[in-house]
Amino acid sequence: MKGFPLRLLRKLLAGIVMIWVVATFTFFLVRLIPGDPAKAQVETLIQQGYSQEQAQAAAGNMYGFIPSDPLPIQYKDYILRLAHFDLGQSTFYATGESVSHLIMAALPWTIFLVSMGILVTFAIGVVGGVIAAMKRNSWIGGGITLLGSILHGIPQFMLALVLVFVFYVRTHVVGTLGPYDVEQVSPGANLGYIGNLAEHAALPVAALAISGFGFWALAMKSSVVTTLGDDFILASELRGIKPSIRFRYIARNAFLPLFTVLALSLGFAFGGVIFIELIFVYPGIGKMLNDSVGQHDFPLMQACFLIITAAVIVSNILADLLYAVIDPRIRTEK
Repeated sequence: MKGFPLRLLRKLLAGIVMIWVVATFTFFLVRLIPGDPAKAQVETLIQQGYSQEQAQAAAGNMYGFIPSDPLPIQYKDYILRLAHFDLGQSTFYATGESVSHLIMAALPWTIFLVSMGILVTFAIGVVGGVIAAMKRNSWIGGGITLLGSILHGIPQFMLALVLVFVFYVRTHVVGTLGPYDVEQVSPGANLGYIGNLAEHAALPVAALAISGFGFWALAMKSSVVTTLGDDFILASELRGIKPSIRFRYIARNAFLPLFTVLALSLGFAFGGVIFIELIFVYPGIGKMLNDSVGQHDFPLMQACFLIITAAVIVSNILADLLYAVIDPRIRTEK
């Protein structure tokens, strides 16, 4: 596709603009918080023995701007540091700890949970939706539809709490919460550590999969039922095309409307996974955002907001660009 590079460039530029808008919003949001946390940090450092100049410089490293500078200068310094991927320093975690390092340490845990949860729930939801549509006049189809409707109405955090209560509190099937058992295994490329990771990931992934099953099953059922009424499906039945081939046509065309939603859900899940990470004690972006809000760690809070925003924007760009790959009807030759 000759127009692909240009379309990619436009999408990337639009994404950068949106990230800039969010960064600007978070900058002024911090300024509007009562008490001005940046200036409060300077006062705290002075009480700890810093001189005025040292406190101003330290606060500048934490927030990305010098609190005593004029507002336009503060904004310029903040944006320039963001452009160099300098997110400042945490005011709650280890003293002087770079927010970038904290984010990079937490990001893999969130990516792992989000990707596994979304892929599992999407797979079982799509299969369930296809069965519910093909067997919609039987008890199997009705049962899947009823189950999907019930699960779709239950909040994600409630399912997570139920799983913790059943498998951790009552039956002790899971010995400890967290990403792995720190007393039994050591992180590294070994089977013991990998197996322990998989064991501890089972419950949070199950919570994500169960909570999302209802949406995907109902959406896929609706899409399949709509596709079944298309002319090409009726024509294939009249021509006696094999059921397996017809099913493949149905599944592919019914999947197309859900593809964009799947890509977008990967981005939005970065913000929604916060409850799962808190309940299962996963050290990801969601838990870090919650900690930063509770401890008034504004540099880290701003960085978490930016990461979540960037995840949504990137997923939106990927969904738009990859849609043409699976749907030849919208491919353009320029």
